[in-house]
Amino acid sequence: MPVEPVTRSFGSVGVAMVTPLTDTGELDLDAAQHLATHLIDDGCDALVVSGTTGESPTTSDVEKEQLLRAVVEAVGERAVIIAGIGTNDTAHTLELSRQAAKAGAHGLLAVTPYYSKPSQAGLTAHFTAVADATGLPVMLYDIPGRSGIPIQTETLLRLAEHPRIVAVKDAKDDLYAGSWLLDRTGLEVYSGSDQLNLPWLSIGGSGMISVVGHVAAAQYRRMVEAVDAGDLVTARRINSEVLPAVRGVMTRAQGAVMAKAALELMGVLPNRTVRLPQTAATNEEVALLRSDLEEAKLL
Repeated sequence: MPVEPVTRSFGSVGVAMVTPLTDTGELDLDAAQHLATHLIDDGCDALVVSGTTGESPTTSDVEKEQLLRAVVEAVGERAVIIAGIGTNDTAHTLELSRQAAKAGAHGLLAVTPYYSKPSQAGLTAHFTAVADATGLPVMLYDIPGRSGIPIQTETLLRLAEHPRIVAVKDAKDDLYAGSWLLDRTGLEVYSGSDQLNLPWLSIGGSGMISVVGHVAAAQYRRMVEAVDAGDLVTARRINSEVLPAVRGVMTRAQGAVMAKAALELMGVLPNRTVRLPQTAATNEEVALLRSDLEEAKLL
């Protein structure tokens, strides 16, 4: 029996897209357009450009704009294109927000300011400024493992009152807190941890912003459709089948590193180049990844 539909301002199967680079580390816009097209063809309906998995700390503002424009040109009529604009400097974040709006983004992803560990009042002011900077809808990114602090539930309840703050990408992995948000606000919750994609969907989450979706977008599309149809048996089966890929991409090394290695194995990208301080997957890591993807029947 189909379940009650959820609101999806940012699609349902989103991928935090890696940023393709040449062998010498320059931005590869042709490869980016090819990758974006591949992901949408495979089942994605949203892409995050210049998120953490896109190595945003190592790309310049000019490169971010070039990459966003290239992806919008390639698939902007077929998917929601979300620009990662988060930094730990509010003024810089606002500049990136306005730049993304001019470049054609459909929405913004604003991560908790990292390293500086602001107060909850500071978070409220920061995210409100982002939402006021453009007319685009905003997805907050709650990831205390990288930012150092969570966005407290009470803070999210206040921020939900802003008409352009419409969603949260949750990598806090707190299903209980997320249940309260879904019950008490109109915020859409997106899974930011691939191991919890199915649990989030089962309690009313709108979808996922995935890293494993680089190689399993079709599987995640079927899983979303199964949950929407009330077919949890099928959804659980798909989730189980994808688990080896989650292990390979998310636990063997850093997600961006292994996602690029996986895309190289699958022939989607010509290399697995990353920028320092990340280093490319080793041959030993790639061998383990290959085994994981084969177990998931993705190779």
